[in-house]
Amino acid sequence: MLLWINGPFGGGKTHTAFELRRRLPGSVVCDPEEVGFGLHRVIPRELRPDFQDLAAWRQGVFETLDLVLSKHDGPVIAPMTVVEPAYFAETVGRLRETGHDVRHFALMARPETVVRRLRERALGGLRHESFALDQVDRCLNALARPEFAEHIQTDELSLREVADRIAASAGLTLAPNTDGRLRTQLRRVLVGVRHIRLF
Repeated sequence: MLLWINGPFGGGKTHTAFELRRRLPGSVVCDPEEVGFGLHRVIPRELRPDFQDLAAWRQGVFETLDLVLSKHDGPVIAPMTVVEPAYFAETVGRLRETGHDVRHFALMARPETVVRRLRERALGGLRHESFALDQVDRCLNALARPEFAEHIQTDELSLREVADRIAASAGLTLAPNTDGRLRTQLRRVLVGVRHIRLF
């Protein structure tokens, strides 16, 4: 089973993915963003487009997830913002057409909630999150469309509760969450630090 976690930039996709991995035995996180970063590394900086606009990214994501889903015994979790219907069809849609069990979830929130979350993760100030800030309304409006369901409104939910909702909808059983508040906060910081992009 593939759990594709969609949502706006700053919507909590990565933290949700790693919370699911922590509590879902045998699961792995396969981040489609890494395929894009790989493509960017071989393209001169001045020529780099949004990597989602590259057919090679969409094909690479499909082939990578197809391989992992075919060979790995446990659930596969992919946190990635995709709001263009054609790109969604070339990735999520093709995986479904191939016969994989794909469960898609869009983490939704009010714009002010997303901006607050971006501010909280911005170590160097919001100027480093300018692209994400510029995309908030576009992403939320696009993801509200029915083809991007299942929608989960996360404004009033904790990370644990978001993971619980996804697992329940997918028919998966999560291990109990036995962490206290301090350990939960430390884990969130560590996940955030591991996913800081410096290029």
